[in-house]
Amino acid sequence: MEEAKRQDFRAALRQTKNLPTLPGIVSKLARMADDPDTTTEHMGRVIGQDYILSAKLLKLVNSAFYGFPQRISSISSAIILLGFNVVKSLIISASIFEVMEDQDVELWQHSLGCAVVSSVIASRLGVKDPEEVSTAGLIHDIGKVAIKMELPEEYEMINRLMRERRMSMRQAELEVLGLDHAEAGGWLAKGWNLPKKLIEPVACHHDPRKAHDEQLSSAIVHFSDIVIRGFGYGHATDRKVPMLSKRAWELLGLAPADIDAIVEQVEEKLWDVKGFSLEIKAEDQAPEGN
Repeated sequence: MEEAKRQDFRAALRQTKNLPTLPGIVSKLARMADDPDTTTEHMGRVIGQDYILSAKLLKLVNSAFYGFPQRISSISSAIILLGFNVVKSLIISASIFEVMEDQDVELWQHSLGCAVVSSVIASRLGVKDPEEVSTAGLIHDIGKVAIKMELPEEYEMINRLMRERRMSMRQAELEVLGLDHAEAGGWLAKGWNLPKKLIEPVACHHDPRKAHDEQLSSAIVHFSDIVIRGFGYGHATDRKVPMLSKRAWELLGLAPADIDAIVEQVEEKLWDVKGFSLEIKAEDQAPEGN
């Protein structure tokens, strides 16, 4: 592929003109999160001013992939439990997945499923802040949305290659664009000023060796993507299960008994997540005024 053409695709994906602009509240929250004097109550009041965003945030926090035993009914409680960075990321997710639900419900379901597995594995490995790893699982495929919306002609070519030559989406992306959705997703996450703890697992979820500081988180999202595909959950257009990275497997250090326990936990949580996805779909399709 000509390098000039590849650079054109890079530029288009970096600019992301067709994705929704993130709400101004995100910039404000980013500044607040960096200010040591910011309190949970103060941040909660700022988020609470946008009641639609608040409702979406609470819906995400109460979904099965976080699995909190009690229902979280206030933004302040969500911030205390999840931390500033995760809440900021979820606000961005709420904005982006509004498009994803509309564009590709199966990809949305796959992303929720990946978040479930990431949460289960991170908790089992005793990772600090497993919610951040779960959030990385939730947004790991955001690059696919960018490609679909910014490069529609190339997206059709990618899908045609997948059908005709039985390629995975990533293989087809590399052939058509000279880059893949993980790289595109990394640019988006960086452009939204997300923390490195989220950027690297998104950008490196197909090759955790590329991560500099977050190899374990990247390995967890990488393995979670494989596991959820093994369950056949979400995104029917790309049925191929990615190859497992040897480095990721070494980093995880899981034994066969761990896998059995993880699968059992994931199966339990997926029922809840499926209900959550269907609930969102039903709300979106309900006539106004109901």
